[in-house]
Amino acid sequence: MALRRINKEMQELQRNPIPGITAAPVPPGTNPFEWVGNIEGPPDTPYAGGLFIVRITFPQNYPFSPPSIKMQTRIYHPNISDHGHICVDTLSYAWSAALSISKVLLTIQQLLATPNPDDPLTQGPTLAYRTNRQVFNQTARQWTQLYARPPPAPTNQSSQESSGGTVCAKV
Repeated sequence: MALRRINKEMQELQRNPIPGITAAPVPPGTNPFEWVGNIEGPPDTPYAGGLFIVRITFPQNYPFSPPSIKMQTRIYHPNISDHGHICVDTLSYAWSAALSISKVLLTIQQLLATPNPDDPLTQGPTLAYRTNRQVFNQTARQWTQLYARPPPAPTNQSSQESSGGTVCAKV
């Protein structure tokens, strides 16, 4: 049952991609219960321009139990711990077999846009969010620049070399 549902959700993600969100087994063709997802930071937030990586582990009794999703990218956020635990109700008491991994990842992306300081996991970001939003936004933006920068776009080295161009790593 779990494997059939996981495969169905993977096909759905391929047919109907969600802007700013990707997820798939990693490496492809191996354990279908272990996925990696990418969530782009929402625009007009301190996380804009960031790429946040999550590790997704589906239980054997999925969808009757929620997947485990852990943030792999360091992030300054009231609802995400230093160890990557994500405090969102759909991953715990509000889980329903009617939910899909697409909906959960979208919920996490929305959590980046709208933190919930009433259900915090980390004290520092929560205090800053509640008392000084400017400091919170500045720190979250700095962490995004430090830890969530997407990899550079691939370059076509052979065409640059043949045209006499120099290939330099971006520092």
